[in-house]
Amino acid sequence: MHPTQPHWTLFLVVLGGPLVLGAAAFFVRRREPAPAAAVAPWDWALVAHSTLLYTLAFNLTFFLQELFLVVPKALTPGLQPTLFHNNHSWSGTNPLAALFQGTGALVIFLGAGVGAWVLARRAKLAPTGRLFCAWMVFHGFLQSLPQVALGGVSSGGDVGMAMTYLQLGPTTKIAASLAALVAMPFVGLALTRPLLELAPSDAAVATPRGRAKFIANLATVPALLAIPLIILYRVPRETIEVVAPPIAVALLGAPWLQTNAWRVTSVRTKGSSHAAWRMPAIACLALLLFFHLVLRPGVKFY
Repeated sequence: MHPTQPHWTLFLVVLGGPLVLGAAAFFVRRREPAPAAAVAPWDWALVAHSTLLYTLAFNLTFFLQELFLVVPKALTPGLQPTLFHNNHSWSGTNPLAALFQGTGALVIFLGAGVGAWVLARRAKLAPTGRLFCAWMVFHGFLQSLPQVALGGVSSGGDVGMAMTYLQLGPTTKIAASLAALVAMPFVGLALTRPLLELAPSDAAVATPRGRAKFIANLATVPALLAIPLIILYRVPRETIEVVAPPIAVALLGAPWLQTNAWRVTSVRTKGSSHAAWRMPAIACLALLLFFHLVLRPGVKFY
């Protein structure tokens, strides 16, 4: 495979697939009855609540990734790492440093798997806890899988360096890259039902329009509104490193959630309220202060 081909595949993952799924679902479901009363109005308290939880989940996931890039290096002779709010660095040399560039992505991927298991078991979580868990799954997978996809075609990234250390051949790398690209759409597809179950009533998500409206309230609009908030946690750094990750994650997941909402049926809701956004706001502010007052100057792990 030529190195430019994954860019076309990524384009299909981001836009082509959701467009096809959305069009197919629309034409199949459009004849279903859609009483006006079944489509809930915009709930801006819900939008604010989910936007803050999305922001918190993105930044916690990114922090965990950087932390677990640093910890293995701190335990390795010859390496002296420093953790920042949006990056890490190290001095010294050890061949294992290249391998440990992959540990951050591995940890958040495994953490997302645990979160997905919790959601699948329908654990007794409060609505806020369930939504936060869903966003941690979303970010854990969609911050790790793209690194594998890029690592298969470029040795310059974190996962690419780990693949080079492991002496993976070109075929294995391309296979891993393609597997990651194929897996990314399933994140949005798998999370659609758990998110719809957070609707206030079965009637609110009984029709395709109702489901699409609720997902727009709970997921799509919050994912877009969170982008400028997330940027506040990432500055200062190179513009591409500040802006690209939050935009990429939103584009990789939100379109699949939104279009898949038309297709999912027979949703059993919890009848919950999501208006309590003050505690997520406090948590986001506390994390922002921690990032900029504690981590931004750099925390040495030696």
